[in-house]
Amino acid sequence: MRILGIDPGLNTTGYGVIDAQGQRLRYVASGTIQIPRAGALPQRLKTLFDGVAEVAQQAQADVAVVEIVFVNVNPQSTLLLGQARGAAIAALVANDLPVVEYTALQLKKSIVGYGRASKAQVQEMVARLLALPGLPATDAADALGLAICHAHAQRGLSVLEQAAQPGAALGNAPTGDRLAAAQLRGLRTRRGRLLG
Repeated sequence: MRILGIDPGLNTTGYGVIDAQGQRLRYVASGTIQIPRAGALPQRLKTLFDGVAEVAQQAQADVAVVEIVFVNVNPQSTLLLGQARGAAIAALVANDLPVVEYTALQLKKSIVGYGRASKAQVQEMVARLLALPGLPATDAADALGLAICHAHAQRGLSVLEQAAQPGAALGNAPTGDRLAAAQLRGLRTRRGRLLG
């Protein structure tokens, strides 16, 4: 599955593309879309829309992932970021891409293991997870992190879906797999034994 991550911003929007196959993640591309600070807001949003649409066309992704806006101390900044996010999502949908959303907390928890990790920690872990020769720019690292977060979430969902299949893994699987499947179905276990 090819995943396109977008970290929207009104000045700089990051993007990152990865391929995910099972547990394997492969870096495809990343970068930033620079939006000129001069000019009226509608023109800046059009530049953002056009840039994201071009990236979406070139990436040929199966799904797009966008960061959910957090409420900032400054309401004006939150509104502007929301408008930038809307332009990015509209560009993705205009290119027939399904859009999935994650919070910054979910991103950081998935990549670093700690929801309040710094941007530098996210950059470092993204570089390690994708075996990059150097650190990506912060906005590109966030976008790549969103794509990785979605790959992790999809892998977890596929395990749950398999375990939820009637009779899946309980009959002829090794004991450890049967117990894991039972736990996923909500059955109670203690010390490796099913409880009644």
